[in-house]
Amino acid sequence: MKIAVSGKGGVGKTTVASMLARLFASDGYRVVAIDADPDANLAAALGFDDLEGITPISEMKALIEERTGAKPGTFGAYFKMNPRVDDLPEKLSREKDGIRLMVMGTVKQGGGGCVCPESVLLKALVTHLLLYKKDMVIMDMEAGLEHLGRATVKAVDKLIVVVEPGRRSIDTANHIRSLASEIGLTKIAMVGNKVRNPTDEEFLRKHLSEYEILGFVPYDDRIMEGDLNTEPPYAGLDEFPQGIRDAYAALRTDK
Repeated sequence: MKIAVSGKGGVGKTTVASMLARLFASDGYRVVAIDADPDANLAAALGFDDLEGITPISEMKALIEERTGAKPGTFGAYFKMNPRVDDLPEKLSREKDGIRLMVMGTVKQGGGGCVCPESVLLKALVTHLLLYKKDMVIMDMEAGLEHLGRATVKAVDKLIVVVEPGRRSIDTANHIRSLASEIGLTKIAMVGNKVRNPTDEEFLRKHLSEYEILGFVPYDDRIMEGDLNTEPPYAGLDEFPQGIRDAYAALRTDK
């Protein structure tokens, strides 16, 4: 399966992505976890060490020039639109407990959608991972879906939008659905996070009635403490929350 996880900043999409990756890996799947969020917190959420030593691919200037033929940050230069990337997942990823992690980073110039050597390499790499790798792929994304395009959208089995009880989170979810529809991505589902009580759950059900809801994850101080201590969100838990297990079961049934 190929799963993309998105949502408003701070709703817990990295928490959801990391727990799903861990569940799939524990069941024997070969998992590739892609951090395509500019905040790049997936490595910590998965328990990887030496976080300061992880360089996002978008910042690997020598590699980008080697593969595209142009220096990052240059304008008006000719460069390859289909650089070779098939060897990069093994060269640039880190592995821990059955999960292979790749940190993409983001393009910081000319608007997120600029056609430049960095963006071309990143999109080529995402295309390769989604279309040609036979592994389970889970991509932690920003709300803008910047790394996806029409070439890869058919490979995504499910776009999971993480929402929390609140109007702004609902608005962001609707914006993400609008962006997804523009590129033809219609397989969308929701995971409610930080749900404190039945009233919160009812709020989400009411405002997300048009969506498939995979599960509701309760608010838990232990998950928040893990984030503050740069630990995996599940580090202090005896077992994964029921909402995450519900989402995992639904995704496996979908498969």
